[in-house]
Amino acid sequence: MGDVMLVYKVMPEDPEEDLEELEKKVKDIIEKHGEYKGSTVTKIAFGLKALNSTAVIPDEGGIVNDLEEELQTIEGIQSAEAVDITLV
Repeated sequence: MGDVMLVYKVMPEDPEEDLEELEKKVKDIIEKHGEYKGSTVTKIAFGLKALNSTAVIPDEGGIVNDLEEELQTIEGIQSAEAVDITLV
């Protein structure tokens, strides 16, 4: 099996949420499973911004959903979902 590159869209609960702090927590979780490649911030609406975090992880059964569920446990995150998955 190879690796997959994932982009997770992480939505904070509140527009005032500290995105730098959320990024650190996201990075810590991703690095448990693979390689963290960085994050970008996307403006959504009404001051709300999304954190788009990229990771490269081993292509193992269920890892995409497991990582998504683990990201959703971070305090201050409303949702986290894989929006792009590519084999590398």
